[in-house]
Amino acid sequence: MRRRDFIAAGTSIIAWPTATLAQQAPVVGFLSSLTSSAATAQVGPFRHGLEENGFTEGKNVIVEYRFAEGQYDRLPGLAAELVRRPVAVLVGAAPPAALAAKATTTTIPVVFVTGDDPIKSGLVERLNRPGGNVTGVSIFSGSQLGAKHLNLLHDLMPGATDFALLVNPANAVQTEAQIKLVGAAADDLKLHLQIVRASTESDFDKAFATVAEGGAKGLVSGADPFFLARRERLIALAERYSIPAIYEFRLYAADGGLMSYGPSLQEGYRQAGGYVGRILKGEKPGDLPILLPTKFEFVINLKTAKKLGLKISDNVLSLADELIE
Repeated sequence: MRRRDFIAAGTSIIAWPTATLAQQAPVVGFLSSLTSSAATAQVGPFRHGLEENGFTEGKNVIVEYRFAEGQYDRLPGLAAELVRRPVAVLVGAAPPAALAAKATTTTIPVVFVTGDDPIKSGLVERLNRPGGNVTGVSIFSGSQLGAKHLNLLHDLMPGATDFALLVNPANAVQTEAQIKLVGAAADDLKLHLQIVRASTESDFDKAFATVAEGGAKGLVSGADPFFLARRERLIALAERYSIPAIYEFRLYAADGGLMSYGPSLQEGYRQAGGYVGRILKGEKPGDLPILLPTKFEFVINLKTAKKLGLKISDNVLSLADELIE
């Protein structure tokens, strides 16, 4: 072979994987309730989990993304788009997307990330061997930790008797669970709980004004992907109305929220990416147990506490895993 022929052949070999990626690589569908910009906390760790299992996006796997931008009624149609693509695995990122993914296909493997109880919400029948085409990660976010959130707020303000819970009525499954669990905790503590609702960003101002007018001394911000995507707005309103609030993920406290308690959101999506990689290698989703969090973090933002004029007791401070100063 002449030298120039060898160079030309070598060039075509190097270019071949990229040119034929669409024909050779498996396609993964990623369905999210959020906007693309707000979903960075989901997508980055998910890609990391894929890479840990030998799959790099754009190299040997294609990921098709669909974002509902907080409009949960769009999720079934977006899930159907991905199934028609078709995809080798469908990821449901957060509870509304997880339920839409499961409802759309009984044959394509589905990997979910949910903050709900996956059995009660109907995603799976068993945790150890879920069976069927569905498995995933339950991160036990605010929908199941709302009672703990209320207790922590009460520890912060032991003399207060009036608190509020913010929920998204567009997310019916999580909303019902949160109202029930946080309501039961309020009854146990002999507290009055005010329920406020917001399903669009324009609802936020009215919700916080209602909380302030109702005399609530603290707010439990319910678990919801839409709230997570609009967390800066929620945090700003809590500061404007001087309402101490607790949230589900560290991201809130890092961005200026007063307190957060919950598992690592990033770890949950890294685990989901890992499960997708294992399924692409041939494992069956029904054989993969539902993964549960092993660590929960209580984070207090001391700068925000100072702005709100709060003196946090040594007892509450001792409970914190992290203090942001």
